Amino acid sequence: MTTILGTKPRPASPATGVDGERALATALGGTLADTYRLMFKTHAYHWNITGPLFYSLHKLTEAQYEDLFAAADVLAERIRALGQLTAMRFADIAEGSVLGDLDQPPDAGHMVDDLRADHETVATRMHELAALAEEHGDIVTADIATQRSTVHEKAAWMLRAIVTG
Repeated sequence: MTTILGTKPRPASPATGVDGERALATALGGTLADTYRLMFKTHAYHWNITGPLFYSLHKLTEAQYEDLFAAADVLAERIRALGQLTAMRFADIAEGSVLGDLDQPPDAGHMVDDLRADHETVATRMHELAALAEEHGDIVTADIATQRSTVHEKAAWMLRAIVTG
C-alpha cells in the first residue's frame, strides 16, 4: 500500500477556544448514532408502509429520512471539526444510540407512533447536547443542536397529529 493510502485518521487538537472537545464529541456521537438509526428506521418504514394513508406517509417519511441523512453528515463533520473521530462501524452506531426497534413488524399507526416517540427522544438529546455545548463555550455545536431539536420537535408534532387526530 502506498504511503498516501496508508494514512489513518487520528484525533487532533484544534485551537478554536472550545474546551472539552472529547466530551462534546462523545455527546455528538450519541446524537449522530440516534440520527443514523432513526434515518434507517424511517427509511425502512417508508419502504413498508401500507394502508389508506400510504402515499402521504410515504412522502412524509421520504422527506424525513432525507433530512436525517443530511443531518448525520453535519453532526459527523462537527465531531471531526472538534478534532475527534466518528464511528466507523455500524455496530458503533447501534451501540451508541438510545433508540430501539419494535419486536414485531408494526402496522402503519404503530410505525407513525414509533417514529414520533423516537423524534421526541432525539429532541431531548439535542437539548442536552446544546446545554453541554454552552457549558463548554461551543456556540457552533449549540447552534447545530438547537437547529436539529427544532426539526425533531416539528417531526414529532406532525407525527403526533397523524396518530391522535
